[in-house]
Amino acid sequence: MTANDTSVMPLVVWGASGHAAAVAEMIRGCDQLEIAGFIDDVDPARAGEVFCDSTILGGEGALHGLTGYGVRHVVLGFGHCSGRLAVAARVRAMGLNLLTLVHPSAVVSPTAVLGEGTVVMAGAIIEAECRIGEACIINSGAIVCHESCIGDATHICPGVSLGGRTRIGARSWIGIGSTVKDKITIGEATLVGAGSVVVRDLPERVVAYGNPARIKGVADCEF
Repeated sequence: MTANDTSVMPLVVWGASGHAAAVAEMIRGCDQLEIAGFIDDVDPARAGEVFCDSTILGGEGALHGLTGYGVRHVVLGFGHCSGRLAVAARVRAMGLNLLTLVHPSAVVSPTAVLGEGTVVMAGAIIEAECRIGEACIINSGAIVCHESCIGDATHICPGVSLGGRTRIGARSWIGIGSTVKDKITIGEATLVGAGSVVVRDLPERVVAYGNPARIKGVADCEF
């Protein structure tokens, strides 16, 4: 969609809880986008329920046939990292497109690259030469400094600060208010607890927290 396109694009938000509400507010701030409904694959019985001034259409099956009404785009509106990656694949398999959203108050360098299905929330900053994977969340007020690389479906929570040239693997979760020193590498599927200060590299699939952050266990579940 270009800046000169005045048509309205209908889309579906996959998710129907808190993060979906924040995403819906973003969408309603764009005159070129219109929410056709929400998908709740956790509780399809909510079909028909009013949510954020629109309607929950049901579970995944509700997407079939929507293309006849001009719906060809889906926005990911839930926080589960591995789930976002799985849903991204299912959406593509249906022949639908993942929409990348950037809040108007966010600052994204023109040299940064955002993957499909990534959502950049209010007040976030993504600096020069950063690479953000697909289906990521760069949440409110997060700062991703220059030349950092964020793997697919990773959640950078509100107020996180990542130093320059940080490397974070896919499906990781960097907890609210955490700080990661420049040039740090964090492995895939690793959970960094809220308010942590990461000054040393972390391997994949661990739970770490504290100041300085220390490994406290194995990340034996997806998040």
